[in-house]
Amino acid sequence: MIYALLLANDFKWDGNIHKKDLSLQHPYNTYVIKGLPPGPIANPGAAALDAALHPMECRDLYFVSRNDGTTVFCPDLKCHNANVQKFQVQYFRKHRG
Repeated sequence: MIYALLLANDFKWDGNIHKKDLSLQHPYNTYVIKGLPPGPIANPGAAALDAALHPMECRDLYFVSRNDGTTVFCPDLKCHNANVQKFQVQYFRKHRG
């Protein structure tokens, strides 16, 4: 998605994925284009294939950006929804302007 936005906007991006961005018709926007995108991401290396065949044991099913370059993970929807409120809804209310 981010790569699609960069390509579509002359490599200018405000750092946020907006709702309207999700419908961008672009080969690298996997929200609207089915299958793997063109290029290297569609050609995984040995380490990626090994990780897919032998995944690390983990209960984390959900993730959300902390808006500082890091991500927080959660094992259940209740935890995830709390993090969405904290790191997305409240963060953007506070930083609106």
